[in-house]
Amino acid sequence: MRLLAVCALALLWPCLHSQAQSQAAPPTPDPVLKPNPLEALRNFEPAEDEEYRLGKGDEIVIDFPGRAEMQAKLTIGPDGRITLPLAGDLMVSGLTRTEAAHAVSSALEKYYAHLEAQITVSKYTANRVIVLGDVEHPGIVTFDGAPTLLEALTRSGLVTDPKKSPRIPERCAVYRGREQVVWVDLKALVDSGNPLADLRLRRDDVVYVPNGGERFVSVLGEVQHPGAIQLTSSSTLPSVLAEAGGFTEKAGNTPRIQIVDPKNGTSRLISSRDLVNPSKALEVTLHPGEIIFVPQSGFSRATYYLQRLSPLFQLSTLSYLVGNL
Repeated sequence: MRLLAVCALALLWPCLHSQAQSQAAPPTPDPVLKPNPLEALRNFEPAEDEEYRLGKGDEIVIDFPGRAEMQAKLTIGPDGRITLPLAGDLMVSGLTRTEAAHAVSSALEKYYAHLEAQITVSKYTANRVIVLGDVEHPGIVTFDGAPTLLEALTRSGLVTDPKKSPRIPERCAVYRGREQVVWVDLKALVDSGNPLADLRLRRDDVVYVPNGGERFVSVLGEVQHPGAIQLTSSSTLPSVLAEAGGFTEKAGNTPRIQIVDPKNGTSRLISSRDLVNPSKALEVTLHPGEIIFVPQSGFSRATYYLQRLSPLFQLSTLSYLVGNL
């Protein structure tokens, strides 16, 4: 019996020893890795061969090979539609030229046999970006091809230095819709010869160039006018949200506002009820570069929004926030 016990102990000893070690010294957790900011820019940049999609105001020519008399020159209306003889209104905004040509052919096939449409763009009006901030001529810049950051800034007029030479901004922000913003350390990219300095943009992107001493925050999500808001000595969270036009209907009655610091990946949640309490509202200190985000009512897409707010947002922080919503 004793011999059997000794043999059994010998067989079990490696397992018992391993278990004791794991209890005595818990495994070191894997470090949280931050994505490379340059990789974030690459992910933000559209593909070089991305096909152009028609937009409101674009002027197009529709040709029908073998039927020259049917050629039509049309302007896409503010509702994104064109009007075809016989077929009536047709939505083409957001379609590629090939997709739009197929839609035209399909709409007319009941009236014409073996009809094939071809579409070209004679004037790009929808292919535009908006440049704001510290440039000579802020406003809309229209492109015939793919819009790029350096071309948008150059055509908006770079501010000159005392020697009358164009001054490359230290950094700028690019806003895309209500949900995305990326910061570009432009001068460092230009000085290093990195091609991401001339970042490819998308239609309706907004480029914001702060001046050297300007302090600003970004307001995104369900506000009337997403974008950059300058901070002053008297800025408060309610005043910044008011400058952004206030909440949209999709924000609901009592949204919980998220303030994200992209530099370190931290985030704060602020109840909108606290905004009407003067003492609590004043307790919220805003810092330059932070993102103020107003989500849709219900936080049904909280994970999606938070992942898009900052290329440096840590997954551990994201998990914590989503778990506490």
